[in-house]
Amino acid sequence: MKFGISTFVTDDGIDPVSLAQAIEERGFDSLVIAEHTHIPASRESAYPMGGELPSIYYRTLDPFVTLAAAAAVTSRIELVTGIALLIQRDPIITAKEAASIDLISGGRFVFGVGAGWNIEELRHHGTDPKTRGALLDERIEAITTLWTNEPAEYHGKYVDFDSSYLRPKPVQEAASADLHRWRFRCHRQTRDPA
Repeated sequence: MKFGISTFVTDDGIDPVSLAQAIEERGFDSLVIAEHTHIPASRESAYPMGGELPSIYYRTLDPFVTLAAAAAVTSRIELVTGIALLIQRDPIITAKEAASIDLISGGRFVFGVGAGWNIEELRHHGTDPKTRGALLDERIEAITTLWTNEPAEYHGKYVDFDSSYLRPKPVQEAASADLHRWRFRCHRQTRDPA
């Protein structure tokens, strides 16, 4: 059995370097980082755990920057987005960021993605809540295409780009075109019919 630490790394808590080193030194197997780009001051979306939304949700550091810092000072632990809010991210930039962390870490990156729960937050990114499931699916497909094809192109309803080169490729992908073995994990918090 493997054990990891899942947390919000914030601007008023332990720094990412000290945290990652402490996790590895204590024999844990992974560091899992949450993501929220921001929290709208006026929200209708209820906090899923009930009560007031803790401040850690709007104090989080960027997960890719945090995991890159952790990758530089560790050699064994898995580095996980838990979860990256892919419906709020550009898929081309995110493909490069994720593959870069995988390269820097020597293949220890695990890309967990999801659709999120905060309707107001995702709307600020131009995402329609009614189609977020379909958007998530297309962004996963587009990123997978960028990682496995050279050049790559994708033409969907929500994601569309012509033939392009993108490097680096994930280290894990180099061993196998099977991205399930690459540990691309998708956690769907909500599913819509779109």
